[in-house]
Amino acid sequence: MIPLISPSAGRSHALVGLAVALVAFAAALALRFGLDNVLPPGFPFLTFFPAVIVTAVFCGVWAGSLCALLCGLAAWYWFVPPSGFGLDGQSALAMGFYVFIVVVDIALIHVMHRAMHRLRQEKAHSAGMAEQQRTMFEELQHRVANNMAFVASLLNMSRRRIAQDPAAAPLVIDEARARIETMARIHRRLHDPNSVDLAVGVYLDELCRDVLSASGAQGVTCKVEAPAMTLDIRTLTALSLFVTEVMTNSIKHAFPEGRGGTIAVRLERRDEDTLELTIADDGVGLDPASVAKPGHGLGLRIIKALGAQLRGEYSLESAGGTKTRLVFPG
Repeated sequence: MIPLISPSAGRSHALVGLAVALVAFAAALALRFGLDNVLPPGFPFLTFFPAVIVTAVFCGVWAGSLCALLCGLAAWYWFVPPSGFGLDGQSALAMGFYVFIVVVDIALIHVMHRAMHRLRQEKAHSAGMAEQQRTMFEELQHRVANNMAFVASLLNMSRRRIAQDPAAAPLVIDEARARIETMARIHRRLHDPNSVDLAVGVYLDELCRDVLSASGAQGVTCKVEAPAMTLDIRTLTALSLFVTEVMTNSIKHAFPEGRGGTIAVRLERRDEDTLELTIADDGVGLDPASVAKPGHGLGLRIIKALGAQLRGEYSLESAGGTKTRLVFPG
């Protein structure tokens, strides 16, 4: 992207170019008058060419062109016979030669400036890409560390549940394996090049369909509402795990014995800096007695941990179904 130049900066640059052109012209004219008695005939432009080149190099095409115009008029008036803007074949040839040389010089300098500008842009772009790659690598390291910590916490909670109910060990291990596989599936989706620029609503819709397909639930549908926006990958990762865990709990507990129903996922912006996620099902609702059983609330603890990872406020309601709400910065 080419940086924008403010009007005041543009005027300042133009004034500097005008000043340099006038100074270079005055210096070249004074020097040419000083050398007039020393130089042999035939060198009317000797001191003017360097003035034009220096002005064009340091101040650009317009300043160089102004200096070239002033120098050309001065040379024609004082140093190209017949003097006083006289014109004959020789003077026309001399002035044509002058115009050709300064046009070529200024054009070459302009091309050089454009090439240098592109080089600076490419250098800045390369620096930006390098910084982006460094940031992405740091984010990847941070994400891997978070995921390993999440897996460790999951295994610790599973171990405590097995200690409380050894007979549940196969089921607990299967659940832990399924959650880790779900995490891997989410990360594959997050790092799919086709998903990088997806709106969060489209992404969540595809995620919910994947969860329903993986669960094998029959008669359960999912509806997603979300604004046309994108989220950074760190937030999207935690949000994906949160939605997956809540939906998995709903599919498992809200629709027993093949009962059908709907899970509604809604993401909306509460204000400029806050988002609210609600996941509501129309199932049988939350059974407080079952949640109170030792080791049964593993899913809820995972959901709370993911909500904390998003720095959000988590709440759960059960009336005519179960509604999970998370308010988090975004």
